[in-house]
Amino acid sequence: MLNVVLVEPEIPQNCGNIARTCAATGARLHLIRPLGFDISDRAVKRAGLDYWHLVEIFDYDGLEDFFRRNPDAQDIWLTTTKAPRSYQEAQFRDGCWLFFGKETAGLPEAFRRAHADRCIRLPMRAQARSLNLSNTVAVCVYEALRQTGFPGLLDQGSMAQEP
Repeated sequence: MLNVVLVEPEIPQNCGNIARTCAATGARLHLIRPLGFDISDRAVKRAGLDYWHLVEIFDYDGLEDFFRRNPDAQDIWLTTTKAPRSYQEAQFRDGCWLFFGKETAGLPEAFRRAHADRCIRLPMRAQARSLNLSNTVAVCVYEALRQTGFPGLLDQGSMAQEP
């Protein structure tokens, strides 16, 4: 099972899209505070996010709290536009942890530097600052799932049953 870690996400719509990706794939969602939005049951219901019950969500007070509560988080990958290599070079394994930074500033510099050998990026044109956070998460989650054989996911739709 994959673990998606959002470090200080700011935009609720992005988090909603990412939660939907996690719901569809069975990935766990880890949210590192501070958050730029409310994730209470009331707020989620008001936003019409009716798939949140399909997502295993964890909430942390910061990166230190996250690593204290998840000492097994060793197989980590950090996405950043500053990374020297493509996400395609990563060797994802079942149970790995994919870290994504906040929309306006990305992952903290000290965290990136401490794990420079685990930093990856999505290839893009030099003129483009970055891709939308929820799109980046989807690309990386599906690449990790592809590499691990899409465990537990349907590999065909209902058209496969048609004559």
